[in-house]
Amino acid sequence: MFEALFLYPYRLFTRGEFLFASGWPAWVLLLLMLIAIAGTGYWVWRHHGGNFAGRRWIAVAALQGLVLALLLFLLWRPALRVTALKPQQNVIAVVVDDSRSMQLKHEDLPRLEAARKLLSGGLLEKLRNRFQVRVYRAGNYLERIQGLDALTGAQPATHLGLSMKQMMEESASLPIGAVVLLTDGSDNSGGLEADTLSEIRRRKIPIHSVGFGAEKLARDLEVLDLDVPQRALSDSRIGAAITLRHFGLNGQKAKLALLADEKIVASREVILGAEGVPQTETLLFNAGLAGARNVRASVVKLEGEENPSNNAQSRLINVESLKPRILYIEGEPKWDFKFIRRALEGDRNLQLTTMLRTTQNKIYRQGVEDPKELEQGFPGKEEELFKFSGLIIGGIEASYFTPQQQAMIRNFADRRGGGVLFLAGRGAFADGGWAASPVAEMIPVTLADRKGTFHRDPATAELTGAGRDSLIVRIEEDAKKNEERWRKLPYLANYQETGPAKPGATVLVDALPTSKGRHPLFVTQRYGRGRVSVFASSGTWRWQMLQDVKDLSHEVFWQQTLRWLVTETPPQVSATPSKQLLLDDGQVEFRADVRDPAYKPLAGATVEARILGPGGAAAMLPLTPDSSQTGLFTARWDAPKSGNYVVEVLARNGKEEMGRDVFTLSRQDGIAENFHAGQNRQLLEGLSRQTGGNYYTPASAQALPDDIAYSEAGITTRETKDLWNMPALLLALFGAKAAEWLLRRRWGAV
Repeated sequence: MFEALFLYPYRLFTRGEFLFASGWPAWVLLLLMLIAIAGTGYWVWRHHGGNFAGRRWIAVAALQGLVLALLLFLLWRPALRVTALKPQQNVIAVVVDDSRSMQLKHEDLPRLEAARKLLSGGLLEKLRNRFQVRVYRAGNYLERIQGLDALTGAQPATHLGLSMKQMMEESASLPIGAVVLLTDGSDNSGGLEADTLSEIRRRKIPIHSVGFGAEKLARDLEVLDLDVPQRALSDSRIGAAITLRHFGLNGQKAKLALLADEKIVASREVILGAEGVPQTETLLFNAGLAGARNVRASVVKLEGEENPSNNAQSRLINVESLKPRILYIEGEPKWDFKFIRRALEGDRNLQLTTMLRTTQNKIYRQGVEDPKELEQGFPGKEEELFKFSGLIIGGIEASYFTPQQQAMIRNFADRRGGGVLFLAGRGAFADGGWAASPVAEMIPVTLADRKGTFHRDPATAELTGAGRDSLIVRIEEDAKKNEERWRKLPYLANYQETGPAKPGATVLVDALPTSKGRHPLFVTQRYGRGRVSVFASSGTWRWQMLQDVKDLSHEVFWQQTLRWLVTETPPQVSATPSKQLLLDDGQVEFRADVRDPAYKPLAGATVEARILGPGGAAAMLPLTPDSSQTGLFTARWDAPKSGNYVVEVLARNGKEEMGRDVFTLSRQDGIAENFHAGQNRQLLEGLSRQTGGNYYTPASAQALPDDIAYSEAGITTRETKDLWNMPALLLALFGAKAAEWLLRRRWGAV
């Protein structure tokens, strides 16, 4: 319709330069138009003003003035100057996506077959009639092909960014006028990098994209993500968050399974929710023995699924045999102290060292590594305290600690990155003067400014909304059963008013006294590099004493809580990859945070990575200091082939070893192509828009040769297109005169 009215495509008007071919000044035209409109108005008013009631003569004058203005406009010969490609002197690069996702259907044909049919059905011939044409296929990289028969749809990945970067390298020696990209937009590398996009813009090469495939499949169930921790302690209870998304399968049941090293460790039947909305299900499993474990989440193929290849995701977990130490200092003998110690006896991967104040000046130590450890009481130096990964402070007043020790407690979480748990008691929280101490800043609740907050009254424990979703308080695997289990737990023997939770803190459990009110019971928050929590009761012993001997609620709760306390505590040398899962690309950055025994950043260390890969492959890689942060060392590396890798990072300060850390990563080739199989129209439209091209469907792609002709890349010439004969202008002239006649007739002035 636009071309019927204005002779040329809309794109031509947006890129062209408007001018008057007559060469006469535009200001003269504007002056004559004003004179014509004013003169017409005056003439109509003088000679015909009496024939119209009121001010109707103004409408007639305006229409007559418009006709004169249009005629003057035509006399000045409006035109459009555009840049056009010289015929047969420019190369048009036709790039066809040859990846496996192009084997999926576009209407009744595979997408690749639909692309081949479009090109061979006349489009390629039309392009060759006007330009030189080169055909390429895109997958892992860009490759020129001699004929469409070379397209097989067997490429394991789509790297559009790399393909376009290679195309720009070719354009340095070729007069490329435009790129025609036929694809479903399923890119495995995240699109074009900023430098590649800038180079395309600099060369003014438009990318015209033709999209294939529906934007969503009619019937498909996809495992979008599998979220598991990169590290875990052996025998840990781990939560795997599996995110599903489906189209066309509302309300159907799907069997979800979790496998560790190809053995099923958890499964569940789930009911699929709303179409297109991500749905997350959590399965719990035991991490098992130390070593690298491959964890895979999968759903059984449902009837009529179009793309069953996206029904599974895999991740790698490094299960560690570490035995982190926790220091527990308690202000007075109590039942909970005994039962917490007993709960940890069944955990082979946690070491609990306790200090129990039996009298004002006497401490009873248990779990020390040698007779002299803690002989003088609570550690007086950071190096001594920082040997522990977790710290529990139970029912002991703040004045028991010196100002230096209080600062150490705060630094234990902030700089050391350890976990600190505050427990209730007569000397805890506000009753113990902690509200006025420097430590109050790190406690996740705002402590009351009064005494008498500890109550020996019964209170029940109730999960909050955050607690229902949290794995820390997951006694039962199923969320609904877990909530019911908490409701049935015996009441706590006591509780403590802590004050409201601070912004950023998370309340997992509330205490509901039998008297009245609701108070935060179990609260957590991040603090610096570590985490801090509060459990405002010392009465959980009733969960053990008043239930069947086979009930493990008390043991499970305390084991999970204390594992959460220490699992993320970093060692002196903490190493991580920039990404653990490498999809079709081995590029990765190693980072190592190196600290001294007081956990202050250490500059000047010697850091190296030892890499073991598939098939026994080995490599050594030095890490260099990063200028952005003291104590941070980095290196870039390229995993050469698909498989699992174990990386050990070792740091030395001179000849002294500061520590070492191990992480795992996995390169998976040909997997990402199976996911997000619908056409990524948003990516293709954005790519074309940012480079000055157009997006087409296969049905509208026949307009490509005409649109491509007007490009500013390659070898070009300047053309002038007349606009005075546009049908739109003639219609405007006739319309104005017809409107004037109709108004005159209606008002009886014909």
